[in-house]
Amino acid sequence: MTKRPESKHIFVINDEASLLSLLKELLEEEGYRATLDSFDPSGIEGQLARLRELKPDLVVLDFLVGGELLGWQFLQSMRLQRDTANLPVVVCTAAANTVKELGSHLTEKCVGVVLKPFDIDDLLGEIKRGLEASQDDPWILAKPS
Repeated sequence: MTKRPESKHIFVINDEASLLSLLKELLEEEGYRATLDSFDPSGIEGQLARLRELKPDLVVLDFLVGGELLGWQFLQSMRLQRDTANLPVVVCTAAANTVKELGSHLTEKCVGVVLKPFDIDDLLGEIKRGLEASQDDPWILAKPS
């Protein structure tokens, strides 16, 4: 498939290499540009710096990274930063209990959720909803000072 310059950029953070390659293939087949990351070893601040550098249109994020809730911590950090607070996020995770506990909070923060194992159409639907919602209120990253 030929990449179009106007294609939306999706940043996928997950610690499963096989899932990352599957998502890259799936997203590119749908016409998106995909950047993959297992999680920055320098921690949440390093991951936020990478996010600012990439300036994606949406993030697909796993809550459990390396067996810890690093993805949840990263999401909280994103929402506390003025320049990343409104970036659309789709959580794609097996942490069903955590998602259940945080359900209303995630909804309030406009975070889409897809539980693993997931249906591809459900994931693509959440990505589309997140991108459409962001068109009404575009997210523009400010340059870090």
